Amino acid sequence: MSSTVQSADHAVNRADPAGDAMRLTGRQRLALFVLLTASFTLAVDFSILNVALPTIGADIGFSLDHLQWIATSFALCAAGFTLFFGRIADLFGRRRLFLIGMALLGVSSLVGGLAQEPVLMIVARVAQGLATAMVVPAALSLLTTLFSEGSQRNKALGLNGALMAAGFTTGAILGGVLTDLLSWRWAFFINVFVAVVVLVIAPFVLKESRPNEHPKLDFSGAATVTFGLLALVYGLTTAGETSWDNPLAWGSILAGSVFLVVFWQIEKRVAHPLVPVAILKRKTVAWGNIAGLLAFATETSLVFLLTLYLQEVLGYSPLAAGLSFAVLGAGTVLGGIIGPKVIGTLGSHRSIVAGFLLQAAATIPLAFLGSDSGWIPLLLVATFIGGVANLVAIVGYVVTSTSGLPDTEQGLATGLVTMSQQVGITMGIPIMSAIATARMTALGDTGPASVLGGVTTAIGVNALLCVLTAAAVALFLRPAKSDKVNA
Repeated sequence: MSSTVQSADHAVNRADPAGDAMRLTGRQRLALFVLLTASFTLAVDFSILNVALPTIGADIGFSLDHLQWIATSFALCAAGFTLFFGRIADLFGRRRLFLIGMALLGVSSLVGGLAQEPVLMIVARVAQGLATAMVVPAALSLLTTLFSEGSQRNKALGLNGALMAAGFTTGAILGGVLTDLLSWRWAFFINVFVAVVVLVIAPFVLKESRPNEHPKLDFSGAATVTFGLLALVYGLTTAGETSWDNPLAWGSILAGSVFLVVFWQIEKRVAHPLVPVAILKRKTVAWGNIAGLLAFATETSLVFLLTLYLQEVLGYSPLAAGLSFAVLGAGTVLGGIIGPKVIGTLGSHRSIVAGFLLQAAATIPLAFLGSDSGWIPLLLVATFIGGVANLVAIVGYVVTSTSGLPDTEQGLATGLVTMSQQVGITMGIPIMSAIATARMTALGDTGPASVLGGVTTAIGVNALLCVLTAAAVALFLRPAKSDKVNA
């Protein structure tokens, strides 16, 4: 049986009387609670240990030059394996993979919280990264199949986007609070509690969804895309930690690019591709995910730059700097709430454009920050507005990238969405760090004035990137007949 799947903007804006009229059932509410809780917790994990890294190193014997691997090992696995596990969820069961991932998160977090030496800590962080790669795309695909296209799904995706983005900011705040008041180990133990709660409730409220027959898995494609993403993320992270002159960084980036080219060639020829080439040729999928990658890259790197400003220029403590981003967190939550309404009015691709333009408008004033605390009110107002705008763009890209596709491809689509998010988080910081460092080197100083010059230069580039992304989406993500497929 064949049916025409409309383009993303049309799908989002069409009337959905049954969905709008029907209120959520108790089971749907519980399922939404479980999925959003899991997604938020894993978003927090991206940043919760950043403030605590020096304390962890001192407690368990990490040398300073290897300390960053506590964060890098997590990011490598979370970004590198997400597309693979997104497809595994489609083929072998989203609910099953979600539960396995949450169980792995609970066990690995317990191990990390009890770790007394570096190797065990790295093993725990690798396992947490793998759990993230399993849970996030599975949770998102369960969410998109729980609600049909229309206002209910858009609201659910808005909440999910808000909590995912707010989780990154919350992690920075929570990490500082736990480290100062209790112990960094509670950053791990909280996950154990969340995992237990989710594993108790989830089996009763989440329905399994998978094909009746298990198609063959594209192992060659899975291997090349995973190695490609691992090498790319490792290269970007190494460049951010050392410098862009590091041969290891460029070698890894080059190797990752080669693997991804090979992956593309495999997908065009293999009988059962991991990622069907046809889906990547859809403008909504391709440009939607490019927009998502840049949305996360610009906002998370801005948090990094402003953290440098607050600590190195204004002299704030890590905890005080983290708390300064509470308004940004509030802005992301508001953006997630109003995002679906904006999409209902403008359509998803115009919402992405509007979100990036407003984010740029909020970021540009930050390029003029000064060296005294009188600039804090401007920072708070600008980050709040930027947070709202960023989430409108994020909700727009998630809706765009997952709409107009059959349920059998939702795990793949959400795997791509999650990969864009995690690669964006990983690549934004080293790129903006390199720009700031280059400016500081040109100024020939390492004092607060030089740091301020580097930070404001990178913020200006960040704002320009938002404008360029808005222009690209406006030009290339227009609804087209080619975005209609038969499913």
